[in-house]
Amino acid sequence: MPADEKSRQLAVAAARAAADKKADEIIALDVSERLVLTDVFVVASGSNERQVKAIVDGIEEALHKEGSKAVRKEGMEQGRWVLMDFGDIIVHVQHTEDREFYALERLWKDCPVVELPSDLYEAADTEA
Repeated sequence: MPADEKSRQLAVAAARAAADKKADEIIALDVSERLVLTDVFVVASGSNERQVKAIVDGIEEALHKEGSKAVRKEGMEQGRWVLMDFGDIIVHVQHTEDREFYALERLWKDCPVVELPSDLYEAADTEA
């Protein structure tokens, strides 16, 4: 059973918040048929620890406005790989180097990609 509408809406809100903080390579993966714990993984990259933390703060604020609060957050101290568990979705914000090394997309390549709004990518392209 694919991710429900609420999970998809939260994933879009998280992706949009990440894009607002200039995150790179934002992707959402529907892991609902592989995991019992959550429906969607959102993965984004930041070029340094400060940006990773800013992306995390932006996502938390955006999802709070959507009525969702992180039940768990790990990795904030180092700012290299922050995992935020919102129940319906899990957000991974990684330093670019760590993202290349751990390659989450490769680990979950058999999961369908959740389509994100095209304007999200257009905004990132025009600001680059």
